[in-house]
Amino acid sequence: MRMVEKLQKYAQGRIVLMFFGATLCVYLAMLLYSIPFVLKLAPTMKLFDMSPGGYTHAYAKELLSAIGPEGRRLYLTRQLPLDFIYPGLFAITYTLMLVWLFSKRYDRQSKIFFLVFVPAVAGLFDYLENIVIILMLRSFPDLSFELVKISSIFSISKSVFTIIFFLLLFYGLGVLVLKKKIHD
Repeated sequence: MRMVEKLQKYAQGRIVLMFFGATLCVYLAMLLYSIPFVLKLAPTMKLFDMSPGGYTHAYAKELLSAIGPEGRRLYLTRQLPLDFIYPGLFAITYTLMLVWLFSKRYDRQSKIFFLVFVPAVAGLFDYLENIVIILMLRSFPDLSFELVKISSIFSISKSVFTIIFFLLLFYGLGVLVLKKKIHD
């Protein structure tokens, strides 16, 4: 609970908004710049990062073959550097956002504040996914089944925790709106 108390100090509107702006900028840079840059070499495919349901060994080999040496280099030098910034920003921004939202409705000692760490778990899985993607890019064409399976599990886990975060966000916003309507 000590960590939650520290977070509650920093979960102020201005700080959350500042982090949200930085997170959005990095996300848009990936979405509009680095991901399309890599995918122009295989426009009908999705990068590992954008595959919430995971992927098979066959798909991983097909993607890495389709983007070729240039695409693998771009993945390593353009997409992944941004994707090493994004998970940390995601974790900080959305953890603080949940703390801020929940603080508007719940007592500071409420057990609901343990759920604010969901974005941090999503960020952790994103980092793990990125590390394994680097290993896959560097080992290609000798791509082990285990490596792809681990990467796919991390991708799915990241997606599950991201979905849980959005559910918590909508819940927090809904509770805030209901509280305002009741008090107005």
